[in-house]
Amino acid sequence: MQAEDEVHTRARRYRPDTLILETDIETADGACTVVDFMPMRKAQSDLVRIVVGRRGCVRLRSDIALRFDYGRLVPWVKQLPEGFDAISGPDAVTAALPVESSVSDGKICSRFDVHEGERLHFVLTYRRSHETPPGPIDAERALGQTESEWRAWASQCTFGGRWRDIVVRSLITIKALTYAPTGGIVAAPTTSLPEKIGGCRNWDYRFCWLRDATFTLQCLSQAGYRAEAAAWRDWLLRAVAGMPTSLQPLYGIAGEHRVEESEIPWLPGFAHSHPVRIGNAAHYQLQLDVFGEVLDAMHQAREAGLPPEEASWSLQAALVDHLGSCWRQPDRGIWEVRNGDALFTHSKVMAWVAFDRAIRTAKACDYHAPLERWSRIRSEIHELVCREGFNRELGSFVRSFGSGELDASTLLIPIVGFLPADDPRVRGTVAAIEDRLMHDGFVLRYDSTAVADGLPSGEGAFLACTFWYADNLVLQGRRQQAADVFERLLKITNDVGLLPEEFNPATGELLGNFPQALSQLSLVNTAYNLTQTHGPAAKRSRGGHAPGHSDRTASAST
Repeated sequence: MQAEDEVHTRARRYRPDTLILETDIETADGACTVVDFMPMRKAQSDLVRIVVGRRGCVRLRSDIALRFDYGRLVPWVKQLPEGFDAISGPDAVTAALPVESSVSDGKICSRFDVHEGERLHFVLTYRRSHETPPGPIDAERALGQTESEWRAWASQCTFGGRWRDIVVRSLITIKALTYAPTGGIVAAPTTSLPEKIGGCRNWDYRFCWLRDATFTLQCLSQAGYRAEAAAWRDWLLRAVAGMPTSLQPLYGIAGEHRVEESEIPWLPGFAHSHPVRIGNAAHYQLQLDVFGEVLDAMHQAREAGLPPEEASWSLQAALVDHLGSCWRQPDRGIWEVRNGDALFTHSKVMAWVAFDRAIRTAKACDYHAPLERWSRIRSEIHELVCREGFNRELGSFVRSFGSGELDASTLLIPIVGFLPADDPRVRGTVAAIEDRLMHDGFVLRYDSTAVADGLPSGEGAFLACTFWYADNLVLQGRRQQAADVFERLLKITNDVGLLPEEFNPATGELLGNFPQALSQLSLVNTAYNLTQTHGPAAKRSRGGHAPGHSDRTASAST
């Protein structure tokens, strides 16, 4: 919706503690506010817009261009008594409009004035085309209910202090990325927003990644959202149920396995960044780290006191047993490279996590398990990583065994408890990343000038890695430096407090799919790490390697 006259000012914001967006528009002749929201979904999906006249008169234009099948299909639009119905194949949208409108080139066009004191209601409602169009909703009542429901939900947040508003905004965003019927949380609601403008690093993130599991569970449970944490845990168990050999890195929102990747040639892509993709080919890759994430998430759920799922132990044990036969294999790693397998250090660290958490869970719950064999494998992995994944010349853990390349995923080594944060090798790794992978205070995943993943070089700084860097500083006792990094990250949120996947420090561009769940999750976790003596990073690290643990003595001499 745009003003027909010259706009003097335009500003937008979310109503506090809600997902209700308000946009103020001011012209020489008047001022109005556009209020956009979606009611908490029950029987149908509605998008509501209320245009509120605040001063004088504002002349506005509204063009609704509905397209289906990723923009390929233009619907047939027919007029109804209170608006229009747009139908194409299985899909239909009803538009309830309060102003005179017409159809031109498949668009529903409106030109109208809003005067001081007026409130005009626009509603779009999606349905399957064979269903009867729903009756109109009461927009004002829906607004009141939606605001009350969001405020009640936000009030459960346990975080207090100067960063509360941005923490709550991130939590609301995570809630909005959740598919309520299953508890699945998508990595982002978008596809193919580029990691480099004009490039080909354009991926579909509308799926649920296993490697986000522990960050998600910790974020929700510590913030007071135990029901959402339990729903995510239950989604995770359903998604991975089956033969361990069929474990995937990502699934659909209901746990679907088939998410085949294809390209959409009729779309030019954002800023001509193509191809536009749907589906994600990474689902077929072997990524060993996801075994550790699943076992750690189950361990953290138990530690958080979530209702137990005793029946899940047999599944966890089966996953660990299978990992025992394949953990030595090369894989595609956390960054889902497309140029072949390697012995990635992070993958082996997370294999260690899988055995460590399985051992801890079996002991805590008195489950039957081959603890001697699992303990032997855990020690073997630890010794191998410390020998082959650590580069003595660099004084740092590296991307893959025997390489001289740095990788920001090694920042997770102390966070998952593989080694303590004060270990000289961990300190050396953080120092090396500060020296070689930081650009203007933001952390790159790896050397962006190298062809490290089978794709043309060049991408932004990875925001989750920068949060992990701040978490390492906290674990090392460098809290003021960590707070400075955190504040720098907060400054790059967009005007309504949301974060993308990546950021270009040189241009200020927000890059990648948006908003990015892992970035918002990391923001919440780092805020807790900075304000609690034992934040999520400290708790997770104690879930693995603890001071005085025999592994520390053994590995220190490796």
